[in-house]
Amino acid sequence: MKYQTGKTGRVIVARFEDHEDVLLNLVSIVRAENIRAGVFYLVGGMREGRIVVGPETDELPPKPVWKALGESHEVVGVGTIFWQKEEPKLHFHGAFGKKDMVKVGCLREQSETFLVLEAIIIEMEGITAARELDPVSGMVLLKL
Repeated sequence: MKYQTGKTGRVIVARFEDHEDVLLNLVSIVRAENIRAGVFYLVGGMREGRIVVGPETDELPPKPVWKALGESHEVVGVGTIFWQKEEPKLHFHGAFGKKDMVKVGCLREQSETFLVLEAIIIEMEGITAARELDPVSGMVLLKL
C-alpha cells in the first residue's frame, strides 16, 4: 500500500442542466480551476450514459462489460480527479436506478444530464498522485 496526506482546498458546487454532458462539464471545471487532485460527488438525474459493470473474466488485461443507461435514471456516486500528464482524468463509480432496476458501474462515456444533476468538487492540496498507463492491466491507474 502507498499513500499520501494532504488537506482540503477549495469546494466547488455545480449544477448541470438538462442534456448537458456530465463528464465534459466536470473536466471543464477541473481545467478552468486547475484542480490537480480532488474528489467529487454527483447526485441527480442522467438520461444517457455508458458504464462498465466489471470485467468479463478475472484475467489481465481486463475486457470490460459495458451497459448503456439509454433512458432517464437517478444517479448517486463518487469520483476522483487526478491528471495523466497534461490531461485531467476522472474516475467515477455510481449507482444508476430506474423503477425497480439498479445498475452500479464506472461511468466512462456518453454522460448526459436528465433535468438536473448536482456536483460537489473538493480539491485536495499537497497530493502529488497522478495517473499513468499500467502495462500489465492496460489501464490508466493511480500512481503515488
